[in-house]
Amino acid sequence: MRNALIAQSGGPTSVINASLVGVINANKKTRYYDKIYGGVNGIEGLFEEKIIKLNNLSENELKTMKYSPASSLGSCRYKLKHFEEQGREYQKIFNLMDELEINTFFYIGGNDSMGTVSKLSEYAKTNDINKQIIGIPKTIDNDLMYTDHTPGYGSAAKYIATTVLETYFDSIVYKNNGVFILETMGRDTGWLAASAALAENSETVVDFIYLPEMKFSKEQFLLDVSSRLKRNNNVYIVVAEGLKDENGDFLYKMSSKQHDGFSHTQLGGVCNYLKRLIIKNNITSRVKTLELGVTQRCSMHCVSGIDMKEAYKAGKDAMKYSIQGDTGFMVGIRRIRNDPYTIETFKIEASKVANQIKYFPAEWINEQKNNVNDLAIEYISPLIRGFSNYKSEKGIPEYCSLID
Repeated sequence: MRNALIAQSGGPTSVINASLVGVINANKKTRYYDKIYGGVNGIEGLFEEKIIKLNNLSENELKTMKYSPASSLGSCRYKLKHFEEQGREYQKIFNLMDELEINTFFYIGGNDSMGTVSKLSEYAKTNDINKQIIGIPKTIDNDLMYTDHTPGYGSAAKYIATTVLETYFDSIVYKNNGVFILETMGRDTGWLAASAALAENSETVVDFIYLPEMKFSKEQFLLDVSSRLKRNNNVYIVVAEGLKDENGDFLYKMSSKQHDGFSHTQLGGVCNYLKRLIIKNNITSRVKTLELGVTQRCSMHCVSGIDMKEAYKAGKDAMKYSIQGDTGFMVGIRRIRNDPYTIETFKIEASKVANQIKYFPAEWINEQKNNVNDLAIEYISPLIRGFSNYKSEKGIPEYCSLID
């Protein structure tokens, strides 16, 4: 008997289930594993043996799940410590795998999840346990090292660019339009905010984009906004939630006591902070804000066809690599060319990816440090192409979850 286990971790994406279905469908074709199990609520759920069978899902159920947002198996934000500190947790996981005759564990996640893949692989190797641990990437933040981009980013970028374009047209309908500020996710990196540059009406509609990679000057910001408002009678601004001041501190955070399961400070609300700053300095009282929040990671109605295709391929190729007997790696994406846009997958050690951050390149930011340049647009543009074929019922999408 040879079985496999799949689980999902961290913040969901619009296409995370495509990777899950990619693994399942690849196994249906190869018949390499006798049974495929799903771990509910990620690594945390495994401690409670929350397992469901995935073998008997029909083609119709798999298709619906593929085009459903969020993590169908549920998720978690649990930071697994090294086995020298928490050996009992590792024993629970591997005992469970032994009981179910599981040979391979596929873990779909981001930076911290690749840390889990690396730690579990190291434990197995140290204790001479013949198990494979394979990471499948996902994150809208696009901040995983070594891979050209991550499944989930293209769809989030498409949603952001589309929302920017739509709200831009809404923001210019009046005689005195004022300032519109849109806030994206992005604690450490500006990949999401940068995608707003793709919103074009013959040319980009965004006046300023501010990223966490560059130190934010309140004085320069006020000068930027004031001068552009006088010239155009309207200003459209996009900011990342993780903007930092000249001392490297977050410009705005919800509360110093609020953290997620990975000990990350909870952010959000910088757009309203900047609104107050503009009003306080008498630039204008007409300031509207929009904080996109979780809509960036669950908007299947605006998903990128390319992103969906690549997320599915990442899962399918993870199965291919598992048959080769590899362990302790993450499936990466290598861009071969932009025209025609072509990629391939490859294997990268999870230990190299774990807990590292891929920052937005400085050379893709303009000289004024308040927008991105054509290099950024050239990189992002192919990732948002195409649409999905999600199912609809009575005019709205038909979605499903395995944890209802």
